[in-house]
Amino acid sequence: MQYEYQNLPYSSLSSGTLITQNKRSKSIKISLEDAAFSMMTNFNHIRPFATTSLANIDAINTKMIACGVRLLFVAEQDKVLLGLVTYNDIFGEKPLLYIQEHGGKHEEILARDIMTPLERLEALQLADILTARVGDIVETMKSSGRQHILVCEDQPDGAHAITGLFSSTQIEKRLGIKIELSPRANTFAELERALT
Repeated sequence: MQYEYQNLPYSSLSSGTLITQNKRSKSIKISLEDAAFSMMTNFNHIRPFATTSLANIDAINTKMIACGVRLLFVAEQDKVLLGLVTYNDIFGEKPLLYIQEHGGKHEEILARDIMTPLERLEALQLADILTARVGDIVETMKSSGRQHILVCEDQPDGAHAITGLFSSTQIEKRLGIKIELSPRANTFAELERALT
């Protein structure tokens, strides 16, 4: 039976968004029909990896390698989320653009200089994930062009808390397929390049 998958809605994150903690699941083969929650890195069981906004680009790379991840949360000591930094941020064009605009040396670039700040982050609601299938997550990744999808849950005080994360790499390994992501322009410069 063929199912039609849907693109799940994102919601904006607010100031004071927290990161909750988490433990890795086994690499059991999955299908598009399985519950999306089964593929979520659940921060209630697996500790999320984070860095500070003052970590330099070399320290960020070293930590990613040591932790075996391609994304680090940028947070204050009290776990309040400031943004996130990915492998693509440290090895893409962001460092070069930062140096062209501000000067300095590559090793002087800090997480705060290249991270995606909180106000540009979006997340799926945990309530939507609980009824979604893996195919819905794949469709959402494909249409948004995102390799990572954050999952948040509203707290009793109205604040958001990041409770999980989906990774296209992890889903690809478990499904045994390649997820073709749509190109996504995140900045005016990227949009301009995409149009020319």
